[in-house]
Amino acid sequence: MRETLVQQIQRHEGLRLKPYYCTAGKLTIGYGRNLEDVGITAHEAAFLLTGDLMRCEDDCLHAFPWFADLSEPRQHVMLNMCFNLGLAGLKKFAKFLTAVELGNYDTAADEMLDSLWAKQVKSRALELAQMMRGIETV
Repeated sequence: MRETLVQQIQRHEGLRLKPYYCTAGKLTIGYGRNLEDVGITAHEAAFLLTGDLMRCEDDCLHAFPWFADLSEPRQHVMLNMCFNLGLAGLKKFAKFLTAVELGNYDTAADEMLDSLWAKQVKSRALELAQMMRGIETV
């Protein structure tokens, strides 16, 4: 793409990093991307997911000093929950987090399943609880 055209569009549209409604009333983001009519590609969605997971990992590394010492599957449980709930939501799972920190993984899994979150996400919570217990999942 010609760099001058890209710069011109950037100047005309402006950059908005959060969704907004354009003058035509369409949900829009970035440099005028019409999310309602155009949406995003699978490649763009994968790129966003990768960035979100990197942010979650950074959040967990900073919030929980013991996170790096967890096995990879247990880190994945924490990252999955952080992605789903946000760091602030994950931090509300105080008994779960204490159990994970102490290595009480069965207790941690029980705490996961004894929550409104588990009722909302159903099979996701069951799969993640199994992973926390050390049971391999597909």
